[in-house]
Amino acid sequence: MSNISSTFNRLRKNSEGALIAYVTGGDPSPKYTPKIVKALVEGGVDIVEIGIPFSDPIADGPVIQASDVRALSAGTTPTMVLNIVRELKKTIETPIVLLTYYNIIFRKGVGRFLEEASKSSVDGIIVADLPVEEASEYKEYAEEKGIDTIFLAAPSTSSERLEKIVNMDSGFLYLISVFGVTGMRDHVAQLTIQTLKRIRQYTVNRIPLAVGFGISKPDHVRTIISYGAEGAIVGSAFVKIIEENQNDLPILLDRLTKYAREMKEATKLIS
Repeated sequence: MSNISSTFNRLRKNSEGALIAYVTGGDPSPKYTPKIVKALVEGGVDIVEIGIPFSDPIADGPVIQASDVRALSAGTTPTMVLNIVRELKKTIETPIVLLTYYNIIFRKGVGRFLEEASKSSVDGIIVADLPVEEASEYKEYAEEKGIDTIFLAAPSTSSERLEKIVNMDSGFLYLISVFGVTGMRDHVAQLTIQTLKRIRQYTVNRIPLAVGFGISKPDHVRTIISYGAEGAIVGSAFVKIIEENQNDLPILLDRLTKYAREMKEATKLIS
């Protein structure tokens, strides 16, 4: 059983959802990322998602796009991000998932990239622009290296395609809860709840379902967990804290930990 699966099993037994936090590797500097990740874990984050900065992050809104620019300006490379994960995993057991785009993997070579990811103890990878129909070879390599392949589903994903995704997915299924790009929103849209109910019919007792895009308040977390999601993915809100406090590391880390603690508390189901 993978580290990600074990984490969801443990949380399920405790009547908790998973808090999954996204940050961009190397934002605002590669030397900050290990401290940022540890601050999130201290706050109760169950799974950390680290983005490999990319020049054309088509799925991301302005907050995360700006973090990619900061990270790339600081000289961050895919190899640096893998090295950061390798060092982190010497001191934390929390699952770490990479989010990347296929071009980054292709340029290094699929086999080589996954070999290096495995040596860095990466637990799972989300390739944001890899369609399930073209993922067989990648999935084979990833399975050989013991790395979960995490796919995305959206409100527009057909039932037929969803079945293919669930059959090939491992770790958890990442549900994009709204149309558009990442970013903070005021409330959980009715579309999100409707989509969650529909997708959950395919994932229940098969793969954990985690919801992202626009989750930025404890109430958002409580809502999606109450409707059956097993995880809440929070990205832009964490990245915004980094942006606003990038010149004061102690305050930055303190605010990340406090915010993570608030969001984690909201994953706990009241029996």
